[in-house]
Amino acid sequence: MNRRVFIGLATLALLAAAMPAAAVAVEPEEQFRAYWVDAFGEGIYNETEVNQLVAASKAANMNAIVVQIGRRGDCFCNNALMPRTHANIAPLPYDPLQTLIDRAHAEGIEVHAWIIATAIWQGSTPPANPNHVYNTHGPSKTGYDNWVMTRYDGSRPGDTYLDPGHPAAADYIVSMYTSLAENYDIDGLNFDRIRYPDGQLAAWPNDNSWGYNPVALERFHAATGRTDRPLPNDAEWSQWRREQITNIVRRVYLETHVINPDIRISADTITYGNGPAQLGGWEASRPYRETLQDWRAWMEEGILDLNIPMNYKREWCVVGNEGPGCFGFPQRAWYENWNEFIKDHQYNRQTTVGSALYLNSLTDSVIQVRKALADSAAGNPSHGWVGYSYRNPDSQALSGARTGAASRAELARALTEPSEYDSETPPVFADPSVVPEMTWKTQPTTGHVLGTVRTANGTALDQVAVELRDAETDALVAVRLTDGTGNFGFVDVVPGRYKVVVDGGAANGRRVIAFGVSAGKVTDVAVTPKAR
Repeated sequence: MNRRVFIGLATLALLAAAMPAAAVAVEPEEQFRAYWVDAFGEGIYNETEVNQLVAASKAANMNAIVVQIGRRGDCFCNNALMPRTHANIAPLPYDPLQTLIDRAHAEGIEVHAWIIATAIWQGSTPPANPNHVYNTHGPSKTGYDNWVMTRYDGSRPGDTYLDPGHPAAADYIVSMYTSLAENYDIDGLNFDRIRYPDGQLAAWPNDNSWGYNPVALERFHAATGRTDRPLPNDAEWSQWRREQITNIVRRVYLETHVINPDIRISADTITYGNGPAQLGGWEASRPYRETLQDWRAWMEEGILDLNIPMNYKREWCVVGNEGPGCFGFPQRAWYENWNEFIKDHQYNRQTTVGSALYLNSLTDSVIQVRKALADSAAGNPSHGWVGYSYRNPDSQALSGARTGAASRAELARALTEPSEYDSETPPVFADPSVVPEMTWKTQPTTGHVLGTVRTANGTALDQVAVELRDAETDALVAVRLTDGTGNFGFVDVVPGRYKVVVDGGAANGRRVIAFGVSAGKVTDVAVTPKAR
């Protein structure tokens, strides 16, 4: 059982023991409740802000904090792969992440470290720290040392991004996350921008224009036998890029499980436009098509513990409302349609709904919280709610009509007490709750496989098929291609005896390795094909 859940249950047990004999103990509700706390404003810049953040979360009966630790290639911490942030935080030895962990855990609140996966810098003036990835592998570098993503036409407006199709860049992204798992007692790792960027070229407004780093293109050519520069709307190219993102998520899931299986892996996923059911299915949705983020498949495979779709819609935008920000779209209906899809596509994991506090009044936000927590029409539950953001908890704070602190206080009242903001009773967060248990981790019935395929001299074999087969019957269970570093993985494998079969071609030969899979464990498999 998660340590914070244990603390919460133990506290409630003590309270129950003190009740009169006739009183009936009530089991605490399991709901993930959190603020997103971005690193571009108040929250963790010093100890005072950390104390205020923890107090505000507790006042709203929240049990988790999703806090931005990796902003753009930096870290609001002292011990990670990324250098300490250049932002104006309190001087050393202050460690924002460690301080938050200490304060939040003392109050039974979980800490989930949010990192932007691909964006590493903004602007043309480079970071002062020479070890920042923008300086070591940014636009000033050439050849394999350049990890930067460009669009089809060679441009790269806005942020500077790492290209997930470049093996070294993808490996760096994975290590950003695992370095936090190795060095901090965090409860979760949270992906943000684990996708290809927005800002598409005008000729392809509905297809992603990014991912044209020369190394990524060479790998695509090697995988397909093609030699052309694929267009943004090329189906084979789009699927190849989706797989590069999925490879990163899978590696983080498995490598983190080895470090600490109690860490909850989550992602802030895209819900642009209307829901998939209204557009002709998931493959027609904007997240899948425009951002190349196949989060529905991540849930089905089991490489996320928690999906937090960013269902950012204005509750007051209904059919016929042409008010500012509505753009003529029925955003209320879109919010509801996405909620249905989110809850109905959890598979063996969990989802919460993320809503945009900053776009709504407190009354509308409470309405959206209730919708987020309700079962779907098919009877599938939500596992909680996350609000964006701590800094701007309602539209008044966003507009500057009142301070963030004042809006947070009112939001806490709206969530936990009868108020003018909510016509229903009891209040939506009237009582504390505990974070839902990850039964697939605490009571596991399956195991995982994490491996590498390399030559005898250690060279990674890229995009080589790895077959997972039953060791006794030879039945094919699954097939996975290695990534650019030779890594592969299989999640949620039924315990038993298996073998992997790898054919490295004429130059590298074939190899079969047998092994066992145990529930709750990650089996490591190193494959070195034998030359023919």
